[in-house]
This record gives sequence, structure tokens and C-alpha cells, in this order.
Amino acid sequence: MKKKILLFCDPGIDDSLAIIYTLLHPDLELVGIVTSYGNVTKETATANAYYLVQLAGHKNIPIIPGAANPVQQEEVTYYPEIHGKESIGPIRPPSDMQYQIYPFDMIRYLLNLHGKDLIMVDTGRSTSLATAFILFNQEIKKAGAFYLMGGAFFVPGNATPLAEANFFGDPTSSNYLLKFAHNLTITPLNVTNYAIVTDAMINRIVQEVDSPFEFLLSPIFEYYFEAYKKLIPGIQGAPIHDLLTVMVVANPSIVDFIYYDAKVIDGTVEGKGLSYIDLRPKSQKGKTRIAMNLHYDRFVEEFFRVMLNK
Repeated sequence: MKKKILLFCDPGIDDSLAIIYTLLHPDLELVGIVTSYGNVTKETATANAYYLVQLAGHKNIPIIPGAANPVQQEEVTYYPEIHGKESIGPIRPPSDMQYQIYPFDMIRYLLNLHGKDLIMVDTGRSTSLATAFILFNQEIKKAGAFYLMGGAFFVPGNATPLAEANFFGDPTSSNYLLKFAHNLTITPLNVTNYAIVTDAMINRIVQEVDSPFEFLLSPIFEYYFEAYKKLIPGIQGAPIHDLLTVMVVANPSIVDFIYYDAKVIDGTVEGKGLSYIDLRPKSQKGKTRIAMNLHYDRFVEEFFRVMLNK
């Protein structure tokens, strides 16, 4: 039976590649997308998500607009220099595109419909998923598992020297999820920074596969890669953070895990968004799976297996 994914995201180039991968994966079923602010505004993220699913011929997948701001109501910082003005590089969805959006209560419906078969994956800011916990506090207990792309444990952040962007964007909501989400897996920068996709990998896919996404893969990757070359001179490809998180749902053997309960600092300016675990000798290990080592060869193999439809 296919694993049923409800994806919370803010597309976003790496979010877009995660959506494409999920749509193409033979063992995953994308049952809904919850869009929110992050890489771009909620409205643009919603349009981008629908654009991708309709390219694949899956207009029936519910697109559910979520949060427009973090709970602190601070001014939101977007990242057009990394993802583009419309957040999928140089690609522009049709300006006259018409699409249906679903109410936030659709999440409750999906929880009741799929129960423990539903896997909730959040590759964006934590606000929308935390809101779902608050609104649907009984139904959300039915979900089978939760996966978060977020955090940086004892390694530098990417939003600040200490913090990863998703946890930095709404640390209060991230902390809430770390405390209350059951069967939780986190894929932090410790592994996602090494989920490098290269020009050669994208070129092989474009050359070998007839795909509805063929025309956009090279342009959006090149835009993303150019941004990373400015951030990290000499880098040989671009890390596709959100893609790895969905990959771990499908194939957890591509990473190694440690088990600790994590927390996020949300009270100080300097430490805002910093994720940490207690590694003192007498500290107790927790139930949260935290990915700490990527097997890059398995990552590449899994990427080609799905994207080349093998």
C-alpha cells in the first residue's frame, strides 16, 4: 500500500522538487498540500503548488492555504535571491490560472479519512502544522507519523549563524511540534546540507525521461545552483533540503538516526531558532528520530530510481 503524504510546504525550489518527487514516486500518494508563507507569500506558494500538480494531471489533489505569518506576527523575510521572485526560479505560472482551494478544515477530513495511514510532512515554517494541532487536537492523534525539515544541531545555521530557516521563521510553533508530535522524525541541516544534486544529475533526467516537468527542471535548478554558488563558493551542486525529507519517508535507510528530544530557543534575539539536544552523559535519550548522517550514494540512487521511473 502506498504511503499517504499530507505535505506542508512553501514552494520554493527545493519544495517544488519535493512535490515533483512525491508525485512521481511509485510508493507515495500525495493526498494534499498545505501552503504557507516562507520562501514566498502564502498566495504565491498556493499558486505554485497548484501549478505543479496540474502539470502532472493531478488537479484533484487538495491545495489548502495555511498560515500567512508566524505566531509572533513579526515581519516575514522572503528569499527571492535564492528561489526567485515567484519562488520557482525563472518559471512563471500562468497569470490567468484558475484553481480551487480547500478550507483548512480539509486537514481534519484527511485525518479522519486516512487515520494512521496518513503521514504529515512539513518542509516549511511550522506555523500551519502547529495550528492544525491546536484546531484538531483529537483528530491529529490519529496520524501515523510526522516529519519535519528543520533545525541545525551543533552545526551552523542558514538563516543566522545559529539557526536554520524553518525553525528560525517561527520557533514558537517549532517548539510546540517538537513537544507534541508523536512518531516524529527531523531532517536537519546536518544531513540536508549534503543532499547535493548536480547539473549532471538534472541533465541525465531531462535527457532520459519524458516528463511533464521536463521543461522546468533545468531552469529552476540552474537558478538555485547559481544562488548557492554565491553563498558557498566552490560548491559542486545545490542541497535540496526538502527533497531529502520526503526521501526519508520513502527510504529511511539513506540516513542514520540518533534519538533525543529536541528543543528550539524562541526567547532571545541572538539565539532565536537555535535547535539543541541534551548530550550530557546522564541525559535520557528521547523518542524523536534526528537524522545525523547522510549516505550520499543511497541518496543519489534513490533520486535516480524515482526521477528516471526505474
